[in-house]
Amino acid sequence: MSNTNVNTAQNVNINYQVSSLGYRIVAFIIDLLVMAVYLIVIDYIGLGFRDIVDNNTYFGISELLFLPVAFYSLFFNIAFGGRTPGKFIMKMRVVKIDGSPARWSDYLTTWIIRLIDIWSTNGGVGIIAIIFTEKNQRLGDSASDTIVIDARKTTKISHTILEEVDQSYEPTFMTVNNLSDNDVNEIKEIYRLAAESRDFKALHQLRHKVEELLQTNSELRDGIFIRTILKDYTYLTQGR
Repeated sequence: MSNTNVNTAQNVNINYQVSSLGYRIVAFIIDLLVMAVYLIVIDYIGLGFRDIVDNNTYFGISELLFLPVAFYSLFFNIAFGGRTPGKFIMKMRVVKIDGSPARWSDYLTTWIIRLIDIWSTNGGVGIIAIIFTEKNQRLGDSASDTIVIDARKTTKISHTILEEVDQSYEPTFMTVNNLSDNDVNEIKEIYRLAAESRDFKALHQLRHKVEELLQTNSELRDGIFIRTILKDYTYLTQGR
């Protein structure tokens, strides 16, 4: 399985694995099940219109109700940053090949080419393309210069910006007041991503970046240093 680097706003690279064919198939099956449930529901609703409207009106209503299925992947990818329900459940996300967020035009390209990748060939073209490309890209991915990354968590840490500290806590780095809420939010997000992907190089890069921002130097290990910074910021900004 190949890897890719996701570049954050703090210019720190997080290493992620590209999603395998197996996980992509499972995510697609989940999406198919969601669409199937929706089709069953609208079919049931359509039965209620059959006896009260003429055939042309019924056909128009049926076509209108089918639109969410036709635009399913396009809508969810745009609305939820590269994730359909299937990708969300399987912890996958669509990004540009350099790790930056994909744009709506990228999602549109992949959605259009699904006609060749998936629907007109029963997935055959897409599967072959994923198998024989270095970063597991189907034709739509290659055309939009995107990849699907595996963002499954391997380490459980807090997702909140601030850390819990008791009243007896004594801060170590008083200069954390120079950081903004956005800075701290970004630091914690990079720390979370580095922990999830076990990317110790990215964690070390983050540590040096924070030391530069605070103009400090510490003997603490990288992870402990970042956690201390987050706790100090919480303590000093919460008026304890």
